[in-house]
Amino acid sequence: MHGLDWNDLRFVIAVARGGSHAAAARELRVDPTTVGRRLAQLEADLASILFSRDSRGNLVPTEAGALVCARAEAVETTIGDLKALLGATTAEATGTVRLTAVPILVNHLLIPASAPLLRRHPQLRLEIIADTRDLNLTRRDADMAIRLARPAAETGNRLLARRIGTLRYGVYAAARAPNPEQLPWITYEPEMAELPQAVWLNGIGRSGGDLANIALNDADGLLSAVRSGLGRSLLPAAIGDTLPDLSRLPDDPASPPEREVWILTHQDLSHLGRIKAVASWCEGLFGRN
Repeated sequence: MHGLDWNDLRFVIAVARGGSHAAAARELRVDPTTVGRRLAQLEADLASILFSRDSRGNLVPTEAGALVCARAEAVETTIGDLKALLGATTAEATGTVRLTAVPILVNHLLIPASAPLLRRHPQLRLEIIADTRDLNLTRRDADMAIRLARPAAETGNRLLARRIGTLRYGVYAAARAPNPEQLPWITYEPEMAELPQAVWLNGIGRSGGDLANIALNDADGLLSAVRSGLGRSLLPAAIGDTLPDLSRLPDDPASPPEREVWILTHQDLSHLGRIKAVASWCEGLFGRN
């Protein structure tokens, strides 16, 4: 068995985070064939299979792979700490960060605001995953997550959570609508009834407001429906106020809800310059709203 090389362990971490040889190759700036060759050599040295494919074809760590990855990340953390102590450039934002949030925030806030971040850090690669589900950071489905509620206790002690702002809501309709305050209310489908926005909208319906003949499972769908003139609804003010084809209506006597904005990061990555840069960027976006 050859002695373990940190450069080999970097390939394990990159594949675990990216889920494929191609994603790891992009992060490490090598060919996918190089990733496969280095992993095969490491598996031969360790006499263990480190990755298997899940039902979607993604590479996920086996039990042995998870153990190697954990140790490799500990080495990564130690090296990062050592560089920081020596005054090295761990503050440089280089490499890939996978950030997840709900689609409406991704499509209408994060992506439009990403250009200055990427210009400021040209060696940073930002992978943004729009998903209504809470992706698992412990399994490295993503490196960071923006959530619209305080994380539950079961999130685990391997994740760091920090509140970075408040998402305020307003009532919006299509700007071209002739009588916007007479439009029916567009709300969420029943499986999403526990969302604060859905509770508020359904309360309007129970108090006598007409509900539209359409219901959605996602705020981005509500936005599309409002822009199409199908009705009025609650939308984040940070987004609705920027869209010229929308008109903000007077709030109902029942004030619209607000949502806490939290950022989650795996604690083993929190010291890295790329993670700090993206966290600061997110805090700037949501802290001012």
